[in-house]
Amino acid sequence: GDSLEGNILEGRAAVMIRASVGAEPVFGAVWLNSRISTDFDTREVTFEEIDVPRVRFPDATEEQEQNLIALLKREIPTWNIQLSVDRLIPMLDLAEKQLQAAEGFNDDPPKILFREEPTVLVSIEGEPQLREIPNSGIMAVVNTPFMIVQNPDNRGQFFLYAGSETWYEAPAIEGPWQVTQKVPKEIRQLQPEEEEVDPEEAAEGPSTPPALVVVTEPAELIVFDGPPQYAPIAGSELLIVTNSESDVLRELSSQRLFVLLSGRWFTSASQEGPWEFVGADELSEAFSNIDPDGDYGYLLVWVAGTEMAEEAMLDAAIPQTAAIKRDATIEVSFDGEPKFEPIEETTLHYAVNTESQVIRAGTQYFCAEQGVWYVANDPQGPWQVATEVPDEIRTIPASNPNYNTKYVYIYDTTPEVVYVGYYPGYTNSYIYRGVPVWGTGWWYSPWWSPHVFYPRPATWGFHVRWNPWSGWGFGFSYSTGRWSFSIGWSSWGPVSYT
Repeated sequence: GDSLEGNILEGRAAVMIRASVGAEPVFGAVWLNSRISTDFDTREVTFEEIDVPRVRFPDATEEQEQNLIALLKREIPTWNIQLSVDRLIPMLDLAEKQLQAAEGFNDDPPKILFREEPTVLVSIEGEPQLREIPNSGIMAVVNTPFMIVQNPDNRGQFFLYAGSETWYEAPAIEGPWQVTQKVPKEIRQLQPEEEEVDPEEAAEGPSTPPALVVVTEPAELIVFDGPPQYAPIAGSELLIVTNSESDVLRELSSQRLFVLLSGRWFTSASQEGPWEFVGADELSEAFSNIDPDGDYGYLLVWVAGTEMAEEAMLDAAIPQTAAIKRDATIEVSFDGEPKFEPIEETTLHYAVNTESQVIRAGTQYFCAEQGVWYVANDPQGPWQVATEVPDEIRTIPASNPNYNTKYVYIYDTTPEVVYVGYYPGYTNSYIYRGVPVWGTGWWYSPWWSPHVFYPRPATWGFHVRWNPWSGWGFGFSYSTGRWSFSIGWSSWGPVSYT
């Protein structure tokens, strides 16, 4: 159950359907509304007048979904569904806690930078952490996806590789950075092999290497091709910048700027700020009036209550599922002895010195790995596929880096397999204020030691953008063309799952 108003219970459930006996199950979501009656003498809840307003299954046509709704409406009354009051109360409490957690995102704006020339944002997770590349004497900055190295024998200069045989040099991390041809041999040999650049793609980028801006705090960069140029958006009293790959709008009635970053709206009177978060469910009518068939109709995905936003919400209700053999296992590595810290607002603890997501609940340990829950009696294993997890995992707050694990579920078991699934929240894609957003907005402290660096999921700094066909993607704030900047040159990178 999601909510109880009077005697009307509303809820959503993941359901499994088999086309025939022995066929592989298909998972989807079903919305249910029911009038209930309760008997506190027997402490039983009886479901009456059950309605099925909506279903959602992958690749199902609208006709197939309507046929399923009709089938469920015929069949559900024959199921004689009963539930105890003692079970219903914790379910409603859990739903309320999950709602509170979904509202616990960090709405603070990142540092928003504007440039009118080709510029690349170089994000470093906090103060630069230098580690020696084995047997080289060269130090590398490990808490960034960019290839930044330092040769102590070369005046302590820093070098950054941009792809296409192009190197930058600076006397300090913060710059100033400039293109250089004078790269020590021992550093140049670290240059990674590159794939051939598509000539058309290269032509889209600048003719000369772009400028660099280095940040050690949450930030986003918006690049204009010269001074901002505005054009009206069809159907609405909004203007949009046409010479940027970022979404920058101006509302005519208020004359305020609006920018869309990681699925969130921020507004200010000018580029200089200060910037304020605006919920997608708090936007003015000018935004909902955007013509869905116009060039900028895609913006309606981030305007709560619109048809496009509703479609995105429905798609987020479908789990990605798999059948995992009961004898599957994993290996979990720690940097030294396992170290655990409390998860705020719960009795749970989580491991901080591993790149795996390990949670201690009582005397047991649970690990969400590639969308599957595993369980062990010792954090070092052996691990086996879990058949259930504590309900308290669903209440992990968004301020904890393991928040995404609450979206990993166990649906059914057989003697051979466990049916599991996860929702987009596990991959850092959430429905927040009625629209899809990337990340929770929180900055999670990474783990580093003299030996390793383990990053955590990040919301800002990667120009994350979304489209309904391929989901979220990382990139730059404009086409860099032949310059790739070796994103992910080491094992560092935004955490993602497949």
